[in-house]
Amino acid sequence: MTSTQGERLSALVSAANAITDETLAGFGDLTAPQLNWKPGADQWSVGQCFDHLVTANEAYFSILEKVLSGEKENTFWESLPWLPAFWGKVVIKAVNPKTTRKRKAPRVFYPSSSSIDRAVIHRFIEQQNQLIRYMKATEDLDLEKIKISSPVSKLITYSLMDAYRIIITHEERHFLQATRVAETDGFPN
Repeated sequence: MTSTQGERLSALVSAANAITDETLAGFGDLTAPQLNWKPGADQWSVGQCFDHLVTANEAYFSILEKVLSGEKENTFWESLPWLPAFWGKVVIKAVNPKTTRKRKAPRVFYPSSSSIDRAVIHRFIEQQNQLIRYMKATEDLDLEKIKISSPVSKLITYSLMDAYRIIITHEERHFLQATRVAETDGFPN
C-alpha cells in the first residue's frame, strides 16, 4: 500500500465516520411520520433515502467478503486494463452530490415504497460501521489493482478504491437529499 493510497483510504474512512455521526445526530430521533413524509409524490422521504443506501451498500458486502477471503477472481470485464478506470470515473461523477442532473436509481436499489420503520437509521449506522471495518481490513491491499464488478451490472467494473469512493460519494448525495427533505416547508414537527 502506498502512503497516497493510505491517505485516500483514511480520508474515506473519516468521511464515512462523519456521515455516521451526522446521520445519528440529524435523523436518529425522527418519528415514523417524519421519516415517511415526502415533499411530493415523486420525491423520496428521509426514510427512503436511507433505505436506498442500506440496499445499495449491502450489495457490496459479499464482494468485499470474497476480496478479504482471497476467493475473489477477476472476470473478463474486470481484466480489461482501461475499462475499470473508465467506469470508476463515470460512476463517481454520476453519484456526486454536486451533479445537478437527476438520475433514477437502478431498480435493484429502489427503496421500499411502503412505510419505512424507524429502525432504518440504526440499520444504516450498523451497516456503516461494517463498511468501515471492511475498509480498514483491506487497507494493506493494493486497492487500485483489485477490480470488482458493480452490483448493478457485471459489465461495469472499477477498482476497489473507486468502489469505496462510489459508496461514500453516493452516501453524501443521499444524506444531503434527506437533509433537504427535512428542511422543506411542511416537514412534520
